[in-house]
Amino acid sequence: MTDVRYAEDYKPGEIFELGARTITEQEIVEFATRYDPMPFHIDREAAAKSIYGGLTASGWQSCLIMIGMMHKGFICSQTSLGSPGMEFKWLKPVRPGDRLTGRVEVEEVRVSRSKPGLGFVTNVATLTNQLGEIVYSTRNVAIFRTRAALNSVP
Repeated sequence: MTDVRYAEDYKPGEIFELGARTITEQEIVEFATRYDPMPFHIDREAAAKSIYGGLTASGWQSCLIMIGMMHKGFICSQTSLGSPGMEFKWLKPVRPGDRLTGRVEVEEVRVSRSKPGLGFVTNVATLTNQLGEIVYSTRNVAIFRTRAALNSVP
C-alpha cells in the first residue's frame, strides 16, 4: 500500500479488493515440507488416499497468503502497529492450481480513549477460490497509528 493511512482513514463497510494469485503444487509441497509436513500436503499418493482426495495446501500457507495480500492492499506499513490477535477458519481445501482472490471488509474503527495515538480497525478478510468458494476467513483487529500520534512522543 503506497498511501499513508491512519486508523481514522479506515471506514466501517469499506472494502479492499486485494487481487488474485494462483498457488502451484511446487509452492504447496515446498512450504509444507518445511513447515507442515503432513502427507496430504507433500505426497500426491498419500493425499489421494486421504479424506481430502488429493494434495492440499497447509492452512498456515493460506494464512500467510492472506497476510501477504493484506500488506499489499490494506495494511499501511508506515502506520501499522501489528495486531492483538485474530480468529480464523479454514473452510475448504486449497489445491494446486487454485486461483485465490483476497478481500477485506472493515467492520469497526475505534480510537483508544487512554492512548489516542492508537486506533483499532476490526476487519474480516477472505480468500476465495476460482469457483467462488470462500476457502479461508479471518476476523482480526489491526492496530494503526492515528493522526494524534503525529503530535505525541513515540
